[in-house]
Amino acid sequence: MQITVSKEIETVCPGFVGAAVEARVVNTEYSDALWSEIDALCERFKAGHTTETIKQIPGIEATRRVYKACGKDPSRYRPAAEALMRRVIQGKSLYRIDTLVDLVNLASIAYGYSIGGFDADRFEGDTLTLGIGREGEPYEGIGRGMLNIAGLPVYRDAAGGVGTPTSDNERTKMTINTVHVLVLINGYDGNGERVTANARYVGELLKKYASGTDVSITVY
Repeated sequence: MQITVSKEIETVCPGFVGAAVEARVVNTEYSDALWSEIDALCERFKAGHTTETIKQIPGIEATRRVYKACGKDPSRYRPAAEALMRRVIQGKSLYRIDTLVDLVNLASIAYGYSIGGFDADRFEGDTLTLGIGREGEPYEGIGRGMLNIAGLPVYRDAAGGVGTPTSDNERTKMTINTVHVLVLINGYDGNGERVTANARYVGELLKKYASGTDVSITVY
């Protein structure tokens, strides 16, 4: 899959760095070992942050800044990483979906980036382009129904939007039957070293908990 960054994104975030992790996987409904790791991280995170301090995490702060530059209210359309962190701090349990979704959420909390996890076999065409959502553009967020993505950064394939930092699309979501994943890490803070480290972490989680093979990482 070829990934390109549009000029409209470069205008609002000239230092953007992204990373793509692709792998063959075996998904499961639940991994006790993974959830032990998630629970341990959540306890450490809750002890060290508040709902206000998470806004200062570089990946969160930069994503919120880009939302505002694109005309979107980041408190109404929260970036996924921030929403996950707020749940942890408020003492709420993270949703248990399946192993692939759960490990992506773990990686997001660990590094502070909004991460998109996709069933790579559901994409249309061979190119993803990161742009900005338009008024009236149809987009069905996972578990959210039709979502107004005008002003949100959005990845599009040949058929339309597939992922935003707030919610990925139902059309290309990972399921229990997913065998080919593409995970996208969005570094609106421009920290290439940290984005790459996050991608490597995702790769290791895929190997450890989802029998990941043919794991490749591309930074763009």
